[in-house]
Amino acid sequence: MPIATVNPANGETLKTYEAMGEEEIERRLRLAEATFRTYRTTTFDERARLLHRAADLLQEDRDDIARVITTEMGKPVAQARAEAVKCAKAMHWYADHAARLLADEEPDASDVKDSGASRVLVRYRPLGPVLAVMPWNFPLWQVVRFAAPALMAGNVGLLKHASNVPQTALYLEDLFHRAGFAEGCFQTLLVGSAAVDDILRDERVKAATLTGSEPAGRAVASTAGEMIKKTVLELGGSDPFVVMPSADLDRAAEVAVTARAQNTGQSCIAAKRFIVHTDVYDAFAERFTAGMRALRVGDPMDEGTDVGPLSSERGRADLEELVDDAVRSGATVLCGGERPDGPGWYYPPTVLAGITREMRIHREEAFGPVATLYRAADLDEAVLIANDTDFGLSSNVWTRDEAEIDRFVRDLEAGSVYVNGMTASHPGFPFGGVKRSGYGRELSGHGIREFCNITTVWQGA
Repeated sequence: MPIATVNPANGETLKTYEAMGEEEIERRLRLAEATFRTYRTTTFDERARLLHRAADLLQEDRDDIARVITTEMGKPVAQARAEAVKCAKAMHWYADHAARLLADEEPDASDVKDSGASRVLVRYRPLGPVLAVMPWNFPLWQVVRFAAPALMAGNVGLLKHASNVPQTALYLEDLFHRAGFAEGCFQTLLVGSAAVDDILRDERVKAATLTGSEPAGRAVASTAGEMIKKTVLELGGSDPFVVMPSADLDRAAEVAVTARAQNTGQSCIAAKRFIVHTDVYDAFAERFTAGMRALRVGDPMDEGTDVGPLSSERGRADLEELVDDAVRSGATVLCGGERPDGPGWYYPPTVLAGITREMRIHREEAFGPVATLYRAADLDEAVLIANDTDFGLSSNVWTRDEAEIDRFVRDLEAGSVYVNGMTASHPGFPFGGVKRSGYGRELSGHGIREFCNITTVWQGA
């Protein structure tokens, strides 16, 4: 895949970049290693000053970078601007909280005494250069939620971004440099996927984080395992959105539309499978389908657009194949389901009912504005359907019954359970999945400690 900006709204190639050669990659790896030796000794106050400055610059740049994002991957520009603002807030959050999250810890006094020590500390020390392999769908947020904690922990970052968002990738490198970070603290590597293996094998790279597809996760995890290097993986999701009889149906349906269609449905944590108790199935389906049908599809640069084009022609074709397979196997199309005429990689908001286990869309992640509806006879069946997937990223439950909430929290196989609300990521809460959605956690104290050497310091009498 070429490293290029191709406008998804019309298919026009706007900019093409040459991939970095071995000599430039080597220069950047040397720089990362050398910079880390100095940067690791900086204080939390100094790192926080730099990160606060980066956040302020991003806030100032929000309109300009939003237009770049929309041009590169098709996100409606209002959503792109909101992504930039969210990233700035996350930077400020880590700048304010990192020192507390990574403060030295003292074990229980009885354990210290029992060990024969006069003092024991647990200290969090940085690992070194961390490679981040990031996707195009949230081209700022995916990077910032790695970079902000990594830099505050004293690590340095190497970004291999998706090949269709090179301008965003280069902007991020420039942002950190303008904020005052040393050149080697955060570097963008304009390389294709084939170069990742060699970079990860380099001894100067100490760990890796990847957000992306299951095959990409397997490849990175395999190499990292061979090299005995730490990884964090956030892969696909097919999140359930369960609606029970006690739910506020109007609110549930309204949120369901946003949960499915945000980012044109191209989100790992978007709700994708809507599992509705039979007592309220018809009422919910009517409201939800009406909401999906009412979404405004169009020019992503228009502030009023709800759903833009998919990021690539291949992505639209993959989505179409899932829908066509479901329809051939008996699914009912409640709205959408047909590619519109005209330029750009658009696909309409679509709702499918009558899904069965034999359909590909039941097993595979639909990365676009396509929702599947399931009817559940009771709570037990709702849980069974929700867990009948290889993925386990997040989940959504709508009920006012406390006993039902307890059951769902206990039994749903997911990294998050959102009750009467839509899955979202916040820097203060851990984020990640189970099963084939990956392992490890981003964000919060859990995320910043993933790439630290957790060191026991034992001192004798």
